[in-house]
Amino acid sequence: MAFMEKPPAGKVLLDDTVPLTAAIEASQSLQSHTEYIIRVQRGISVENSWQIVRRYSDFDLLNNSLQIAGLSLPLPPKKLIGNMDREFIAERQKGLQNYLNVITTNHILSNCELVKKFLDPNNYSANYTEIALQHVSMFFRSEPKWEVVEPLKDIGWRIRKKYFLMKIKNQPKERLVLSWADLGPDKYLSDKDFQCLIKLLPSCSHPYIYRVTFATANESSALLIRMFNEKGTLKDLIYKAKPKDPFLKKYCNPKKIQGLELQQIKTYGRQILEVLKFLHDKGFPYGHLHASNVMLDGDSCRLLDLENSLLGLPSFYRSYFSQFRKINTLESVDVHCFGHLLYEMTYGRPPDSVPVDSFPPAPSMAVVAVLESTLSCEACKNGMPTVSRLLQMPLFSDVLLTTSEKPQFKIPTKLKEALKTAKECIEKRLIEEQKQIHQHRRLTRAQSHHGSEEERKKRKILARKKSKRSAVENSEEHSAKYSNSNNSAGSGASSPLTSPSSPTPPSTAEHAPF
Repeated sequence: MAFMEKPPAGKVLLDDTVPLTAAIEASQSLQSHTEYIIRVQRGISVENSWQIVRRYSDFDLLNNSLQIAGLSLPLPPKKLIGNMDREFIAERQKGLQNYLNVITTNHILSNCELVKKFLDPNNYSANYTEIALQHVSMFFRSEPKWEVVEPLKDIGWRIRKKYFLMKIKNQPKERLVLSWADLGPDKYLSDKDFQCLIKLLPSCSHPYIYRVTFATANESSALLIRMFNEKGTLKDLIYKAKPKDPFLKKYCNPKKIQGLELQQIKTYGRQILEVLKFLHDKGFPYGHLHASNVMLDGDSCRLLDLENSLLGLPSFYRSYFSQFRKINTLESVDVHCFGHLLYEMTYGRPPDSVPVDSFPPAPSMAVVAVLESTLSCEACKNGMPTVSRLLQMPLFSDVLLTTSEKPQFKIPTKLKEALKTAKECIEKRLIEEQKQIHQHRRLTRAQSHHGSEEERKKRKILARKKSKRSAVENSEEHSAKYSNSNNSAGSGASSPLTSPSSPTPPSTAEHAPF
């Protein structure tokens, strides 16, 4: 197969889920406009930072592009007269800083390509849709039966994963979806094992996994084809969204916030847990559970994107669970992500922050019990339950599943070993990241405590006491030295100091009579 004859550089080392923060350091006025000098930082390391220069017009352009999200973002208004006054510039700088804070702390906005390109143009200057189209075109040279109907622009949240609506030439009414993605920072499989596992995915059959029609890969990316589903994903059901709409438009600001019925929550939850248990038992790493990766098919939920872990792509919720050192295996990641999904099914929206201190009223206390075991402070601190434990909880234990489809996914022993090694490497990187975040948090707390007003007062009092004690000790020491000196001068019993060059005078004792 001639798929992707000219592969790009290969594995992308950059983790797109690492949060970017931005602080305006200064402003400079030129002839007709003001430029703002912004320090952008990736993650917790100050060393991983850079400066960008932006005008108000750049902010305005970004804000116009983000209007598709339907959010009311706090961009300071335009001002045509008096916009070079020093006071006005200082006030506008505060407003722009607040704007940056809002877009970098919104989970969906902060991960979107528009914001990434604004803050980090060096790493996000490529046109990923064009790159994907080039690879898809190469694929069609050897597989002429497929044909692109249209690009499905920005329907997903990933910057480096693109989707296209497809059809088969001899079945023109049937619609399929092609997804293309390059490698991520967690790709640890060898090229050969990676390609073999990708091509194995169409053989996976399970009542709660969405079937892959076709899959292929080279050493730098993968391409998969699935049937297009008009009903869309579980997230589309919750947000009452159209599957083909852009991700920002569908999920950033839902018009009506409403959770699912209790029976739906129980059934869908049980089905998702069953497929997670199946994958865990097979030793197949997942780690990518969220409502957009669950397809609705009749009365069933079917898991999507099994290829993500093979590609080494970071999880949608990574910036959440990387904060908690006890969530350090892909199994515990799946359980934590299930908590996020269950919260969304219950309340019609994601949690404001994690861990969750208290949960709003739910259709059943059994729902809250599961949420507490996966999203509460105690759960995040002490660790996640197993999938088997969740299946035994009252919310899911009485759900009867009726399906005639027999689960089947045969993975050769050699590939199972490769998956196990890759999984351990993924977990190792996560643990290292969690350790660094933990150390940074401790250091920040110590510095904050050290710099507090109360601490400064304590240090002043201690310094004064130490100074007084030192003065007293010095005075006592001086008095002692003075006393010793006087005693030495008044006593003839002490031996005279002699120079090495002078002979010692003979002692008179030698000649004394007995």
